[in-house]
Amino acid sequence: MMNRRQFFAATAATAAVSTLARPASAAMIGEKGTFEGRSNHVTSGSVQIVEIEDKYVVELGDDFSLDGGPDPRVGFGTDGTYDPDSHLGALLRLKGKQYYAVPKTKGISQYNEVYIWCEVASVPLGVAKLK
Repeated sequence: MMNRRQFFAATAATAAVSTLARPASAAMIGEKGTFEGRSNHVTSGSVQIVEIEDKYVVELGDDFSLDGGPDPRVGFGTDGTYDPDSHLGALLRLKGKQYYAVPKTKGISQYNEVYIWCEVASVPLGVAKLK
């Protein structure tokens, strides 16, 4: 379990990534999808995995939208199952483009879905299958 200091440090690091403009050197790695709502929530918009300066980043598109929910987080899953160890950070905004860094220690090849996950209720708010 993460203590308050670790939570704020992780959130601040994610915020720094989410406010960056996508550099011209960013390359898509071929993984993208479209969100579908879950658990009676409306979640829509695009997501893609990009490589920026030898790091993987989850990019929520300009069209991303979530109708709300307590404590939404961004993470990965496989075939309908969320991986709680894949947590990338708290969702910073309900709408619009945002970026979430994938830690170097986290491999992404085993995942085929991006989740917007409600930590409080332990339910998905939205899922995007990656293709």
